[in-house]
Amino acid sequence: MERSCRLETPLGPVVLTGDALALTSLRFVGQRYFPDALPEPCCPDSLPVFAQTADWLRVYFSGRDPGLVPPLRPEGTPFRLAVWKELLRIPYGQTVSYGELAARLETQAGAGRVSARAVGGAVGHNPISLLIPCHRVVGFNGALTGYAGGLERKRLLLRLEQGVLL
Repeated sequence: MERSCRLETPLGPVVLTGDALALTSLRFVGQRYFPDALPEPCCPDSLPVFAQTADWLRVYFSGRDPGLVPPLRPEGTPFRLAVWKELLRIPYGQTVSYGELAARLETQAGAGRVSARAVGGAVGHNPISLLIPCHRVVGFNGALTGYAGGLERKRLLLRLEQGVLL
């Protein structure tokens, strides 16, 4: 059975959704593309994956690489799942462009052209913000573009990963 939980972060509250096996979503309250339902604050220990995610977030917001993510189970099309899997390969503190992600997917699939715009759509609909690091994707020449949680949060997350504490 899926449950929801609200946790506070230095960048505002996040809503976690998951079950006994995996986290299925993590979004900032008010984030684009996701409903605004706001569950009550919860004890992270109500599900093991919530406790693991709370620990991961605590380390992350302290300015350190938290390492491996808790078990994740995002739901999406095969293309979106491939994009989100590729996002997990972006190292802490680094960024890639939408075009670079498209080129990586082309190489993996070996099945023709992958549009940077299509990659952008998949990145924007990432249901597990922060842990699947869509904030590490930038536009051409490093320009900050699109982030469902808001560009100011994206800027702060990238600065945090460069050693600037919030």
